[in-house]
Amino acid sequence: MAKRRKPGKITGSGPVDVGSNPTGAITKSVVVYTSVHHGNTKRIAEAIAEALGAKLVKADEAEPSSILKFDLIGFGSGIYMFNYHRSVFDLIEKLPKVKKKAFVFSTSGSGKIQGNLKERLEEKGFEVIGEFHCKGWDTVGPLKLIGGINKGKPDERDLERAREFARSLKRKV
Repeated sequence: MAKRRKPGKITGSGPVDVGSNPTGAITKSVVVYTSVHHGNTKRIAEAIAEALGAKLVKADEAEPSSILKFDLIGFGSGIYMFNYHRSVFDLIEKLPKVKKKAFVFSTSGSGKIQGNLKERLEEKGFEVIGEFHCKGWDTVGPLKLIGGINKGKPDERDLERAREFARSLKRKV
């Protein structure tokens, strides 16, 4: 099993190589996430960060000026009432208009694309180069009474899909 990265505030770490790109420059990447209930999104964020060699940071601990030092920024959370977690939107609201590459990811009971995170990032000038979504264990509301849905999700196959998604991003930067 791969070593898990500990999330934390971004400090002045050196560049992280996420693969070749047309300019030959080293691309620095960061994965910003919020995971609230069962750690579903945290597991996906860790898998993506591992595959990218990226810094991992919680959305409510991310400093806008620090994350803008990265060339590729991932934003993700679980889906709550059909949208991404408020902490991710709060962080985005603090960001100025930029020309950066980004990707989005989420976990939810349905595993389907939901919310308007991509659109909000594009309004801020981000080029969203990929989206990843998968099912996660969901015990919110009445689902709690039946033990939830998707217990055991994300599973190892979902984590490998997340790693493959991250590897595909390397070809886009």
